[in-house]
Amino acid sequence: MSAQTPIPFSEPPYLCGLPSPYYTPSHLKWQKACRAFLEEHFLPYAMDWEREETVPAHVFQTFAKHNMLIPNLPAPLPVQWLKKLGIHDILGAVKVEEWDYLHTGIYIDEMARSGLAGPSGSLTVGMAFGVPPLIKFGSPELQSRFLPDLLTGKKRACIAITEPTAGSDVANISTTATKSSDGQSYIVSGTKKWITNGIWSDYACMAVRTGSPDSGPAGLSLLVVPLKNHPGVTMRRLKPSGQITAGTTFINLDDVHVPVSNLIGTEGLGMKYIMMNFNHERLTMAVGATRQARIALSAAFEYCLTREAFGKSLIEQPVVRHRLAKAGAELESMSAWVEQFLYQMVHLPPKEADTRLGGLTALAKAKAGLVLNECAQCAVLLFGGNGFTTTGQGEIAERIYREVMGMRIPGGSEDVLLDLAVRQLVRNYQRHTEKIMERPRGGAKL
Repeated sequence: MSAQTPIPFSEPPYLCGLPSPYYTPSHLKWQKACRAFLEEHFLPYAMDWEREETVPAHVFQTFAKHNMLIPNLPAPLPVQWLKKLGIHDILGAVKVEEWDYLHTGIYIDEMARSGLAGPSGSLTVGMAFGVPPLIKFGSPELQSRFLPDLLTGKKRACIAITEPTAGSDVANISTTATKSSDGQSYIVSGTKKWITNGIWSDYACMAVRTGSPDSGPAGLSLLVVPLKNHPGVTMRRLKPSGQITAGTTFINLDDVHVPVSNLIGTEGLGMKYIMMNFNHERLTMAVGATRQARIALSAAFEYCLTREAFGKSLIEQPVVRHRLAKAGAELESMSAWVEQFLYQMVHLPPKEADTRLGGLTALAKAKAGLVLNECAQCAVLLFGGNGFTTTGQGEIAERIYREVMGMRIPGGSEDVLLDLAVRQLVRNYQRHTEKIMERPRGGAKL
């Protein structure tokens, strides 16, 4: 494949020379700098790391040294904190105060060009999902204790919500945080499961039940819980079918003492904080899955151009072209929707974005999983036996197809999100129409 003529479906339209209303010179400059960095430090090694099931620790430090963990945070970035820590730009390409969600989308898209979610997830998930609640809801005192080391990569954090019996049903969390007799500590007991990056994390932004067992979502809070070598905490890695290098972890907490001052925000508002955090998580997952779908489909397209069967190349077979076309239409539709989302995130105030886009973000994440499934399955079928083998020509297709469920289940399982999306859309509609109904007669037109 030449740099001037990319394989069909291998790049988003704006990187194929087609006009786009979204990307400014700042975005284009960032894309080039980001790709150059990743092609030097990350992409050539990602498949080997996935085979070895671990990304070397020095890679995280390389990313931290070059401020390449910061792009995982929600936009706008915490500029005041970053500048206080001497972080003024990312790779010399974008000033931190100019960063927006389209820059974020470019970063996630470029990180996913390996086609694998595990190697990138091993570096990014903690910063992307574990640190933002501290930035958004933590007190100045709490931020001053934890953010300097977390933002510079000296320490690592994870998000710890899911439990063996509480996945998408967040309100059913049973890990308890009971205040000690002197009122100075929470005593945390319970288990967390499928916690990405947990095994390497110094701290967890953890959902705990501070209310009664039957208090439901109103009884949830968020705590910064120490993990590594902390009394009462034991951790072990889990091995999922895909994304192995991301460090999926089981955490057991047995009377773990956590200072009351480690409470994030207000006790009892944990459910609200978690839901707001999910919006960023689901959007970033949708962006990454869309690029994975590109990698799978374009790999199959390239294979079909050269592979011969029945006396001609696969691409000359109408049934093959039909399969590529169906998957390609799904992919490009999803890609356009993701770009639209990123643009809306840039131009809507954060509070309005949370309200108006929350349900749609859930829907986008669910749809991205379906599109990834379509493109990965298409690739495996067109690679044939090579796509059913863990090594060789079709290895990338086999690997991506193995990771599909890692997109369709974590971050809110598909069926739950499809239902959530419609419920939130209905709620927004009813809220809006109630306001209309309350207007005095003779008011503004509908």
